[in-house]
Amino acid sequence: MDTSNQLGFQFRPPERRVWTVRALVSAVRSQLEREYSDCWVEGEISNLRIPDSGHMYFTLKEETAQIRVVMFRSSAAKLLRFRPENGLQVTVRGRITVYEDRGELQISAEFMEPKGAGALQLAFEQLKARLQAEGLFEASRKQAIPHLPQRIGIITSPQGAALRDILNVLARRHHSANVLIYPVQVQGDSAPGEVLAGLRYFNTEPRHQDSHRGGAVEVLIIARGGGSAEDLACFNHEGLARAVAASRIPVISAIGHETDFTIVDFVADLRAPTPSAAAELVIRSRQEIEAQAEELYRRLERAVRYRLLMAHQELSGRAQHGAFARMMDGIHRRQQKLDEQRFRLEKGERQLLERWHRRSEAVTAAVRYHDARRQLAGVRQRLEARVATLAAATHRRLLERRGALDRSTASLEALSPVAILNRGYALVFDTKGQLVKDADRLETGDEISARLARGQIRARVTARETQSY
Repeated sequence: MDTSNQLGFQFRPPERRVWTVRALVSAVRSQLEREYSDCWVEGEISNLRIPDSGHMYFTLKEETAQIRVVMFRSSAAKLLRFRPENGLQVTVRGRITVYEDRGELQISAEFMEPKGAGALQLAFEQLKARLQAEGLFEASRKQAIPHLPQRIGIITSPQGAALRDILNVLARRHHSANVLIYPVQVQGDSAPGEVLAGLRYFNTEPRHQDSHRGGAVEVLIIARGGGSAEDLACFNHEGLARAVAASRIPVISAIGHETDFTIVDFVADLRAPTPSAAAELVIRSRQEIEAQAEELYRRLERAVRYRLLMAHQELSGRAQHGAFARMMDGIHRRQQKLDEQRFRLEKGERQLLERWHRRSEAVTAAVRYHDARRQLAGVRQRLEARVATLAAATHRRLLERRGALDRSTASLEALSPVAILNRGYALVFDTKGQLVKDADRLETGDEISARLARGQIRARVTARETQSY
């Protein structure tokens, strides 16, 4: 309807823009992700849930506010130093987004650390309390160190000062003992696995009487020189601690300085304050390491480190590409939707069972108020038949829901970009890193790159053809 004032001006009401719910939520999500793409948030963990998918769902709350948090499996797998628990104060880093299916604000977390105490100290205290409760620190389970052992195993770095200190002390004390050295890394992520491999080697039963076999040693020393808490963190590994506690050969822990303590110190049969003090506790002989093998070991170590560094840089570069980021975002959202469907299915099952349980209790209570013993048997039979029918129907419904979930999972895996590339397809990018969908965008002589299922190639355009389908 048009209206006019006395001066002849014509006014029109403003046009209305009507949103669909999904369009509005999607627009809000895009705006939030642009404005809050990298946020640090502090709060207390509550309602922590970790389903079989490996994703982590919880609420970050304080006294008067709360926000949901989702940490997908790829990021949750990096939390190796402590275990998230309900009630723990943490700092979370991630981007603010909206879960469109519920229109709910949430944080897509990429990093998390405990507030206050560091992650290393928290992991140390958690593991120490758990193993102590299991009795692994008890003096009654510790083995006695043999007197004057003739065959001794040492698990340490061949380049470290700890080994030199041990051998120098043993050379002054005794010359008849044999020493077998198992070279390992004593710092970094690979150190626990290598030390664990050394323990397994020495605990292997010998096939024959040979001083070079692992099972022939009479006592073991795990040694490392001093360092920071981060340097010694590899000796707070749960698997390594359990392997030390389960060793059939007595183990002496000689890690760091006298004031340094690790989990391995508590589970070992004897703790030495320093590597030199460990040598004073046993009799060992000096063992010569061939110079050529030592040089080959150092060269191999440098080569492996270099290859790992280059591979990590290449992987980081590709992971930051926009196309793959969008693909992974879509996969993560579908995985979150699958988890939501599973949660609803489990909740519906519990509610259904609880409803029938309450109905059964009500029927049973009503029967108690009547002296109808002759009718009690018939009522009980009907009740049991209904419960059996309910159980069969519930089981059948669960099977149907499980089949639908499996089909959804298979469809999701079929949509994975890696699966598409494995079928022989490739993603072609121009010099600006943009995905090429039309040959008209390219000119003869332009450089292009193609992402294959395994690896990447670069090429130059020599000719182009345009086809319409």
